[in-house]
Amino acid sequence: MNDLNSSDLPTTGVPESSLGVILQRGGEELILEKALDRFTIRPTIDFPRQQLSQVSWGIWQQSIPQAQLELFTVAPTQLDLAMSQARAAQNVAFASHVYTLKNHPGTFVYLNDQITIQFISKVDVAEINTISTTFSLVQEKPVLGIPNTFVFLVSKQATENPIKITNQLQGLKEVLVAEPNILIQSEPHYQPRDSLYPQQWYLNHNGGNQLAVGSHIFVEKAWDITRGVRSVVVAVVDDSFDLNHPDFQGTGKIVAPRDLKENDFLPLPNGQENSHGTACAGIVLAEENGTGIVGVAPGCALMPIRSTGFLDDVSIEEIFNWAIDKGASVISCSWGASAVYFPLSLRQKAAINRTATKGRNGKGCVIVFAAGNANRPVNGSIYERNWPENILKGNTDWLSGFSVHPDVMAIAASTSLNKKAAYSNWGANIALCAPSNNASPGMSFQEKGFVFTQPAIATSLNGLGMLTTDQIGAAGYDPGNFTNNFGGTSSATPVVAGVAALILSANPDLTAQQVKRILQETADKIVDSDPDPQLGLRGGAYDGNGHSQWFGYGKVNAAKAVQTAQQLKGVISQTNQQVQVKNNSQLEIPDNNKQGIKSAIAISQGSTVKDIQVTVNITHDFLGDLEIYLIAPNNQQVLLQNRTLGRRTDLQTTHTVRSHPILKQLLSLPIQGRWHLWIIDYASQDVGKLNSWELVISY
Repeated sequence: MNDLNSSDLPTTGVPESSLGVILQRGGEELILEKALDRFTIRPTIDFPRQQLSQVSWGIWQQSIPQAQLELFTVAPTQLDLAMSQARAAQNVAFASHVYTLKNHPGTFVYLNDQITIQFISKVDVAEINTISTTFSLVQEKPVLGIPNTFVFLVSKQATENPIKITNQLQGLKEVLVAEPNILIQSEPHYQPRDSLYPQQWYLNHNGGNQLAVGSHIFVEKAWDITRGVRSVVVAVVDDSFDLNHPDFQGTGKIVAPRDLKENDFLPLPNGQENSHGTACAGIVLAEENGTGIVGVAPGCALMPIRSTGFLDDVSIEEIFNWAIDKGASVISCSWGASAVYFPLSLRQKAAINRTATKGRNGKGCVIVFAAGNANRPVNGSIYERNWPENILKGNTDWLSGFSVHPDVMAIAASTSLNKKAAYSNWGANIALCAPSNNASPGMSFQEKGFVFTQPAIATSLNGLGMLTTDQIGAAGYDPGNFTNNFGGTSSATPVVAGVAALILSANPDLTAQQVKRILQETADKIVDSDPDPQLGLRGGAYDGNGHSQWFGYGKVNAAKAVQTAQQLKGVISQTNQQVQVKNNSQLEIPDNNKQGIKSAIAISQGSTVKDIQVTVNITHDFLGDLEIYLIAPNNQQVLLQNRTLGRRTDLQTTHTVRSHPILKQLLSLPIQGRWHLWIIDYASQDVGKLNSWELVISY
């Protein structure tokens, strides 16, 4: 019998009792500890489901169907005995401990039987077979988009658990990365709690009680251009969808529904759950039909995808593969891992990257994720105190792996007063914000049957709630077919998804990266000078690159974004082909020298420029000394940056046709030849260097 309960020591040699189990994850090592009150089994085929609640060795809690696991709880003093009894049962394939992340006991980690291994380039098939045989692994499939990377199954002959095996694999010279596929429960980013409000102020308003000027998204001017077209499909990934709702009716409205939890094609809510997905989908796509509400992009189509409720590698691959294969244009995800610190696995990163670069016939799918509702950094450290039972205390690292993925836009929340929503997560990885409600932070943990919620805010929180679709009738958040108290970054995210859908309705030739640039470059720079009421921090202003810790590049503006997309229709190529070249060679910039330095990028592509962007990374003691030029192969010069950067010392910026219209001079020029970045220092004393630069040219 395959025993996933190996108690062998981690490869560090440190006893498990003092360190826990090491989990390889996203290039990091996370410490796990055994949960003392629960375990999982994988039943054999001949274990009748109705007998799960009748066994004597534990109390059955739930199924985790995508891993074929059943979860049981026991008294902590009975754990070892219960697991021994379960293993002895003939209709149990194996029993496994459940783990928690060290210092975060509310985050439960479940073991699968999959391991992902990325080998070095020189490894041949024979060596791979030898390694897999040594560890009793069976190769299942390659990982798309990553060379020399495969998924293996831990066979019944293995005597060690997947975590122990990956720790040993990580020490082999032939292995770059080894990760177990673990399961962690997903968490919607909002629990509605605000009072009713009967108008969709977030789309357009003319002022009123608790409505600041410009706190909406100016959608009516965008609707003058387009209200969305059915060929633009928005995949909303969530817990369930009431597809019988009147606002989801219409010819071609629903496209390729999928229920990954029940493995069918009807992602409907059951009688016991509030349908978070129904509320999110309504904000994006509610049909314009004379009754009910109107979504941001009412003319676009909805692809409802019900998730499994767990965020293991397979579930994430299934979500994004379905979205790609069935033609999604935009993917809206108002959820994240129920964990304080959790990086994405190799396979999860690859699935998102593949969707963002290969989806939509090579133009890429636009992917938006809710930043989260804990009022914490999506990637950073906070000194925690005053949590009940001290469940979190001291310097605590926070990481939302989905929000920091480079191909994702992480969406924060602003209020009807153009302020930071008190719960909204923040940081350097925030792309944009969008209107939502205001409420106390909502991060909580469950442990030993109790719910521990983070310290509340002892102040009034002003701001209106979001009106959206709800389950029909008495089910759902409120009686009736709509709810007025939805919010969180969960509702801000589908607002941005809807605007992205309008952009692609106006100009379907745009790539996902171009949509992202348009959204960020046309956003409204709302400012909040007040300190955060919970932590006392300030992050509502913008740095020299136009980015705010709280609001990203600003609040989404549908009118400006759609107008820009329409204007670029004659500028941006209607092909999806692109050349991208980066020069990472560092060069010292000579002080007070009008000859400057030139760094070259050679391109062999024999076409003409249809769109161009230039990314520059420079450190200098006084950037105001510098002028920066781009020189085309025909020696035509374009001034990218004049001497206006002042005392700044770090420049990491991307110049686009939209942000620097002077680049239009290079459109239609031949691509082939040597492109140069020319940097001149016009004053003495201060010095610096060019770290890298990159050209992305569409043709």
